[in-house]
Amino acid sequence: MDLKLEGKNVLVTGGSKGIGRAIAEMFAAEGANVSICARNAEEVAGTVKSLAAKGVKASGKAIDVADAAALQGWVEGAAAELGGIDCIVCNVSALAVGDTPETWDKSFRTDMMHTVNAIAAAEPYLEKSTSASAIVISSVSGFEVDFAAGSYGAIKGALIHYAKGLAHKLVGKGIRVNCVSPGNTYFEGGIWENIENGNPDLFKMAMSLNPTARMGTAEEVAAGVVFLASPLASRISGTNLVIDGALTKAV
Repeated sequence: MDLKLEGKNVLVTGGSKGIGRAIAEMFAAEGANVSICARNAEEVAGTVKSLAAKGVKASGKAIDVADAAALQGWVEGAAAELGGIDCIVCNVSALAVGDTPETWDKSFRTDMMHTVNAIAAAEPYLEKSTSASAIVISSVSGFEVDFAAGSYGAIKGALIHYAKGLAHKLVGKGIRVNCVSPGNTYFEGGIWENIENGNPDLFKMAMSLNPTARMGTAEEVAAGVVFLASPLASRISGTNLVIDGALTKAV
């Protein structure tokens, strides 16, 4: 299936590893130009090299997305390098599970405000696109109470609400906004690998809840994101796509 993404310009926050890396790689495989940001400069450079090898324009910058000025600078710089913005994917999370002032602050500044600030910075460029979209990465923890209840789950729930409201606000400008909520997703260096090694009882419990007897992959999440961003999904806006292998039971 041709997703009609060739030549489109896409920005992905947290695009150097895990779900973000898989999203960036899949966009590039579809012929889209991609710019990423992440904190580790070496990982950013390695990812950019991999993306460029697919024959597309690729760029990246090492920043902390909680720094609003740095984030805006990356968005504007990427728009200049690529020649505009057709899609922005807000993927970064502080993964601040807990119920302390520190986890609430990290979740709000990183998960919530980086999304708000990134989309606001991209909006003037998205308005000029003929197939504009923004995608917010949330989590199943945002609509069902699980072990991540507290700062992480509450802020992920806020992201779902924010995306829905933004879809209505921006529809008149031709910008679609959707949310993607992954379930347990296992990848090298990810939170579930860390839990597997550091808290095997929690990992075993989580595995037992997955009806498929396995966790999802970053590529499985990326496939949903890339389709939602494509012109083929032109009628889909304001939705929350759950990619969890029937993990959750909410209706």
